[in-house]
Amino acid sequence: MTEMGWIWTLLGIPLVTGLLAWRIKIQKVCERVQVAGAFLMLLAGLTVAYRVLSGSPFTGENEFIYVDALGAFNISLVVLVGFTASLYSVGYMQHEVSEGIITERQFRLYYLWFHLFLFTMLAVSVVNNLGLLWVGIELTTLVSALLVAFYKKGTALEAAWKYLIMGSVGIAFALLGIIFIYLSGIHLLGEDPRALDWSVLSQAAEHLNPKWILIAFIFVLVGFGTKAGLAPMHFWLPDAHSQAPSPVSAVLSGVLLNTALYGIFRVFTIANTTLDGKAAQFLIFFGLLSIAITVPFILVQHDLKRMLAYSSVEHMGIIALGVGIGGTLGLYGALLHMFNHSMAKSLLFFSAGNINQKYHSKRMDRISGILKAMPVTGSIFLIAAFAITGAPPFNIFISEFTIMMAGIKGGHMWATVLFILLVVLIFAGMIYYVVKMAFGEAPAKLEKKEINRWSTAALFIPLVIVVMFGLYVPPFLSETIHQVSEVLQGVHR
Repeated sequence: MTEMGWIWTLLGIPLVTGLLAWRIKIQKVCERVQVAGAFLMLLAGLTVAYRVLSGSPFTGENEFIYVDALGAFNISLVVLVGFTASLYSVGYMQHEVSEGIITERQFRLYYLWFHLFLFTMLAVSVVNNLGLLWVGIELTTLVSALLVAFYKKGTALEAAWKYLIMGSVGIAFALLGIIFIYLSGIHLLGEDPRALDWSVLSQAAEHLNPKWILIAFIFVLVGFGTKAGLAPMHFWLPDAHSQAPSPVSAVLSGVLLNTALYGIFRVFTIANTTLDGKAAQFLIFFGLLSIAITVPFILVQHDLKRMLAYSSVEHMGIIALGVGIGGTLGLYGALLHMFNHSMAKSLLFFSAGNINQKYHSKRMDRISGILKAMPVTGSIFLIAAFAITGAPPFNIFISEFTIMMAGIKGGHMWATVLFILLVVLIFAGMIYYVVKMAFGEAPAKLEKKEINRWSTAALFIPLVIVVMFGLYVPPFLSETIHQVSEVLQGVHR
């Protein structure tokens, strides 16, 4: 199959899967079709990523399509988390239907919106034009808002409304930023239809107007940063992630936030070259602010899923900080952290979903004795919590330690010290609540049994990665990250 054949196959699979799942009225057949579609999407996505990383960027359709190492990396995360979430969704949605929480029609609509959501994130990862990238990120907002409002309760509808309002304001800022990018190169590129193609702008970055680029980057950082959950534009995130179905929360935190960061990094690569490295200072500032603002909300939290959502704000800040610190080590740590966070946070949301369904509550003061009531889920939940807070020997520890070392070697001593102190406080707060929920006596009325074999089995895919990649970073992942680092440093292959 040709390069473009693989791209269109990758984009077509989730579209077809979502439509088929929506039309199939037999529950078991619907489940099998959506899992099969997600598996084919996984194969297609990893094939595209492998061919890009082992060869050269995909370019086609009059340069409408462009996939380099950065795009391939994001595609890999989307299809991996998307596939595990589709597996987890089977058990999760079976329970929701059996409990009468959703209807059979809602069941089918869920899979339609879920796979369309994956399609929008893949589309963002393959387009060359920054204007089309903006359109793709706006589509992710519209589709995912339907999933946030899925339960149609007052709190869910309110969260979806807040998400749409703040997302729309943010996306408007990003659009202005992209217009300013066009103005920065109008003297050089004129009215060339490729004037907003990333492949063209990145090569012409040294000759763009620095004043327009500075304004453009600030607008894009605020705009896409709203979608990525960077503080202080993060207020939609805890509500949206806590109200969505747990598999959707995993995808929102695991890859949607990364996709918004992907948009920022595309513009950052251009801006940092034009501004002689000054764009990195903005990422350091917003990164530290995002980590710091998380601390009080985690320390006084009562809702389990909101605590995990605030943790996502923290980790988006860590990734931004790592890219801002820069250098080979800083970029390596930041990109490794993108991967590690996707795996650990999806694992945490999956296990939290099982717990919520078992205890019929998200309030942490009503949850205790998880290890006794749900031995498998409880053990995995405990591992995931220690992993997400950066405890060794799990994967998050490796990437956070790498960013700390990069900060020290790069001369960002105060930023690094502050980063360490904040991470310690977050660790203490989260582990305090997690230990209280995991141990103690389980309610007498709870049967010692897992919720569903599907939703339990799905935990083991991210679990293996979280544990194994904390002990050993495979060469293929290191090589991938080095290639993505070169893209962020403006190196053209």
